Amino acid sequence: MDERALVLQYIQPGLVGLIDGTLSTLAPIFAAAILSGSHAALFVGLATAVGAGISMGFSEALSDTGRETGRGSAIIRGLVTGAMTTLGGVFHSLPFVIHQVHTALVVAGIVVACELIAISVIRKRFLAVPLRLSLLQVALGGVLIVAAGVLLGNA
Repeated sequence: MDERALVLQYIQPGLVGLIDGTLSTLAPIFAAAILSGSHAALFVGLATAVGAGISMGFSEALSDTGRETGRGSAIIRGLVTGAMTTLGGVFHSLPFVIHQVHTALVVAGIVVACELIAISVIRKRFLAVPLRLSLLQVALGGVLIVAAGVLLGNA
């Protein structure tokens, strides 16, 4: 498989999932942590990650057969997108096994920073996006979503 096919069939769907899973789960997790504590945030995060993974997997699989675009099997792209979405949401949910909510929030923030750096490095390597620009773009998305979660959690 050449690199273009790899990017179209696996990297891009996986990256879409990782970005969505990392970003879309932040607001519910942080709002739940602020409103109800670590236990609630853990289960809200896990449920959000699994639900988003299923949704994104179906969305990717049903949006393009792959024949017209050369993006390969819709089922494989859906599985890759769904799995990466779930992983992106699960990683920063796990710190909420820590019962002290403030400590869990700090650890989750560090995990999110690592996720955003990983996303930026993948974008640089496979999509030729300059690392600084990519870091800025994904960090901006993360900050906006965390701010929404904090605001809603304090409402």
